[in-house]
Amino acid sequence: MLKAFKFKAECIQTDNGAEFTKHLGSYEKPTLISFEKELKQLGIKHKLIKPYTPRHNGKLERSHRKDNEYFYATHKFYSFDDFKKQLAVHNRKYNNFPMRPLNWNSPADYINSLLKFGKVF
Repeated sequence: MLKAFKFKAECIQTDNGAEFTKHLGSYEKPTLISFEKELKQLGIKHKLIKPYTPRHNGKLERSHRKDNEYFYATHKFYSFDDFKKQLAVHNRKYNNFPMRPLNWNSPADYINSLLKFGKVF
């Protein structure tokens, strides 16, 4: 994921899922899992949302819902290769589609304009 970004990630926010951390429900000092170790090695801060509050990740939750509505629920995949090809087409269309919240720029154009003018995220 980090290789796909055109900018350096300084902080990643996640929920408290077992794929991200072992902090939830542990009374002992938690050991870092591989995801957290990798973030630490890369110098990226890991921010956890408050447990059991998915609304704190509202933009992500909405993104997942939209992905399901427009891609996963409307396509059939016959192999993992087929899935990857269809996902690449979907991502290309989505990232180049103009959107009102971005002043009718596409997500790709918006990110490129920020990078062009040296804006830091």
